[in-house]
Amino acid sequence: MTIAVPRRSVLAALLAALAMFGPFCIDAIFPAFPAIAAQFRAGPLAMQQTISVYLAAYAVMSLILGALSDAFGRRAVILGGVAVFLIASIGCALAVSMPVLLVFRALQGACAGVGLIVGRAIVRDCYEGAAAQKLMAQVSMIFGVAPAAAPVVGAWLVTLGGWHALFWILAAFTAALLALCARLLPETHPPPRRVPLSPRRLLATYAQILGDGQFLPLALTLSLCVGGLLVYITNAPAFVLGALRLDTHQFGWLFVPAISGLVLGSTLAARLAGRINARVLLGASFAIMLAAAFAGVLIAWRVTPARVPWAVLPLGLAGVGINLVAPTINLLVLDRFPRHRGAASSVQAFLTLLCYTVLAAAFGALLGTSARRFALVSLALYLAGFGAWRWYRTIAKRTPPAGPIEAELLERPAEGGAS
Repeated sequence: MTIAVPRRSVLAALLAALAMFGPFCIDAIFPAFPAIAAQFRAGPLAMQQTISVYLAAYAVMSLILGALSDAFGRRAVILGGVAVFLIASIGCALAVSMPVLLVFRALQGACAGVGLIVGRAIVRDCYEGAAAQKLMAQVSMIFGVAPAAAPVVGAWLVTLGGWHALFWILAAFTAALLALCARLLPETHPPPRRVPLSPRRLLATYAQILGDGQFLPLALTLSLCVGGLLVYITNAPAFVLGALRLDTHQFGWLFVPAISGLVLGSTLAARLAGRINARVLLGASFAIMLAAAFAGVLIAWRVTPARVPWAVLPLGLAGVGINLVAPTINLLVLDRFPRHRGAASSVQAFLTLLCYTVLAAAFGALLGTSARRFALVSLALYLAGFGAWRWYRTIAKRTPPAGPIEAELLERPAEGGAS
C-alpha cells in the first residue's frame, strides 16, 4: 500500500519538533525553580518532584503509546498526545498550588514521549534502508538541539515574564505544532495493518519483543553508548563546578561540545547512508566512541587538575560516534517487528529510560567531582555498549536478516515481508 507523505525535509522537521518538546520540557524548568519555590513555599524535595513525576509518567506511558499507535494509527495517537500536552502546559501555567502543578507536570510527562516513540515507527512505515537511515539521522540532528537550548531558553523566558511565561510559551509552541500535525502529518499505519488492542494481546506482544534474542542486545547497545555521554550530562554540576572548577555561567563548556558532536554525527549519518556499507559505518562509529573514551581517560590522568578545553574535547568526538550509530540501531530494532513497530519503539524507549535512571542513581555518588572517575565510568559504558553490539552480531549470524540494513550487516539477502 502506497502512503502519501510530505517531502522528507518537511517530515524530518515535523518529527524532530514532535520528539524534542518532551526532553525540552525536562531541562527548561530548571531556571524557574527559585521562582516556583518562592511562590509556593516549596522546599528542594518538592521542587525535585516536578522532575520525578514527569519522568515517572513518561516511563509508564512509554510502554503504551507505541502499542496504541499500532492499534489506532500513528496520526490519531500523535494528535491526541499533543493535544493533551497542550492542556497540561496550560494547566501548569495556571497552577495555584504545588499539588496542582505536580498533577499537570505528570500529565505532561504522560504524553511527552508520543512524538519520539511514534515518530520512529512513522519513519520505518514510510521508508526502508538508506532512505530510513537518512530520515532518522535528520530527525536526530534537529532533536539534538533541544537539551542544549532548553536551559538557555527557560532562563530567558523566566527573566522576561516569570515562571508562568515558560509554560505559556510552551503551550503556544504546542498549539502551533498541533495545527501543523493536523495539516501535514500523514497516516502511515492504515487500518489493514493495525493490530487489535487488548491487555492480553499487549502482554503477549511485549513478551514476544523481550523474548526476541536480538532485541535486548540492540537496546542495550544504544542505551549504554548514550549512557557513556549522559554520565557527564546527568551529573553536570559535579563535573563542571567540581571537576572543572568553573562557575554556574560556564556550563556551555560541557553542553556545547557534546551537542555539537551529536549534531555533527547526525549530519554525517544522513550524508553517508546508502553510500557506505552499514557494517563499515557502524564499525567506524564504535571506533570513534572508543577512541574518544580512551582519550578521555588519558587526558584525565595527564592533565591535572582537569581543565578546558582538553577535558571536554573527547565528549564532542564521542557524540559524533553516538549519532552515527543511533539511526541504524533504531531501525534494526523496528525491523525485528514489522507488525508491532510502535510497541517495539515503546519497549525500547522504556528500557532506555530505565537504563538512564539506573545509571544516574548508581553513579551519582560514586563519581563525586573526580574527572578520572567520570572518564573511567564513561569508558566502561562504551565498552559495555560495544560488548552488547558484539553479542547482537553473534546472535544475528544464526538467523535470516529481518530487513535491508541487517542484510547489509550480514551480507545476505533480506527476509521477505520485512518492509
